[in-house]
Amino acid sequence: MTQLPLAPRRRALLAALAAAPLATPALLRAQGLPVLRVGNQKGGLRSLLDVSGQARDLPYRIEWSEFPAAAPLLEALNAHAIDAGSQGDLAFLSVFANGAPIKAVGATRHDPKSQAILVRGDSKAGSLADLRGKRIAGNRGGWGQYLVRAALKREGIAPEEITLVPLGPVDAALAFRSGAVDAWAIWEPYISIELAGFGARVLVDGTGLTPTVNFISVHDAVLRDKRALVQDLLLRQQRGFAWALDHIPEFARSTSDLTRIPEPMLRRAYEVQRTRSVPIDAPLVAELQAASDLAVEFGVFSRPVRVQDALDTSFGLTG
Repeated sequence: MTQLPLAPRRRALLAALAAAPLATPALLRAQGLPVLRVGNQKGGLRSLLDVSGQARDLPYRIEWSEFPAAAPLLEALNAHAIDAGSQGDLAFLSVFANGAPIKAVGATRHDPKSQAILVRGDSKAGSLADLRGKRIAGNRGGWGQYLVRAALKREGIAPEEITLVPLGPVDAALAFRSGAVDAWAIWEPYISIELAGFGARVLVDGTGLTPTVNFISVHDAVLRDKRALVQDLLLRQQRGFAWALDHIPEFARSTSDLTRIPEPMLRRAYEVQRTRSVPIDAPLVAELQAASDLAVEFGVFSRPVRVQDALDTSFGLTG
């Protein structure tokens, strides 16, 4: 290895020593900040905070963990491997009903069209009745299973007249595209991916069938130990979604960079969702209680749940 002459080497050493006092305080500050461990799904909250500017000047450090769906995220939250995360209302309530030490502390709402039962473009099905005797993929214990059962009930179709195939989004996408299942109950951005990328079409959407609420939920210990951090995260999410409603192209571009989902598909998904923060108040509790009671009837929940016990209303966000 070629060595520098003595004088240049001395100058390089002096420059490094001079720079060290500038770098060290920043490193020490970062190490000294409290940490909030947040679970993230496919772009999601992380992308929102980054592109909206809400990730700047955090008085704490976020350690992100990436999850493909709500189920593994909630498993991690139940085990306190993470402190907080975002997931759909029914997935959260299903885990809470089974005794997980978690609480929902903040809520957002999507347009119900952001859930749908899809069929392939070459399917002859023109209505839900045409799926009698067919196979429909959907996640068990969450939006997919609930949407299928709610749609069947509205149409007067007995649940045993179709076969629900319990699959998460990744496996369901492969089964749907290959023809192993005839339909797929899914949500955005997967709907937009299938419509724009694979020629699928919507057979039934969630309008009038599902609340379509997302929660930020936390482990119970976090309410005691990191309450101020959670409050700050909720406020940043609220401001982020308010910004995103008027900046959908920028939000889609940022999430596309993170997830490699094509930007036009994400732009369509966000335009359909129109996500906004909503307060955890009495009307929301009543709406979710009615949905939870149906979820027991539909077999989505294994036992009844008292929704009020699952929600922490003390953070005072107004939506």
